[in-house]
Amino acid sequence: MVGGEQLTEKQAEALRAELAELEGPRRDDIVAAIKTAREFGDLSENFEYHAAKNEQGLLEARIRTLRERLDTAEIVAEAKRGAVGVGSVVEIEQDGGQTMSVEVSAVGGAGSVSPTSPLGAALLGRKAGETVDVKAPKGAWRATIKRIS
Repeated sequence: MVGGEQLTEKQAEALRAELAELEGPRRDDIVAAIKTAREFGDLSENFEYHAAKNEQGLLEARIRTLRERLDTAEIVAEAKRGAVGVGSVVEIEQDGGQTMSVEVSAVGGAGSVSPTSPLGAALLGRKAGETVDVKAPKGAWRATIKRIS
């Protein structure tokens, strides 16, 4: 990997959209909330002011994180047809017969696994029908790739 995390163009665009929302309307809303809270008087005992300043700090931290991720990301092509890559949605069946569907994504979110995680790394480059060994911190396990989309 040349840069930071690997992202497809679609994933990078989703992060850019979130960054635009945070730097635009969300930032404006917090500035307005701070201004309104200041009008309530004594800042040392002003809950609304402190809450708005705390929210501003969290917002600015998220903006810095998104900028860093986008600045260092390596944009990769969508996965080759039939092989697991960043952006692939993979249905796997574990040894016990339990199935699950995961998206290989550095963006994160529900139902996703990082390409650098034990499962993500085991799946990359593999094809439907192959069985992979996943060496996770809580123990190794096997999974069979049922479908890739």
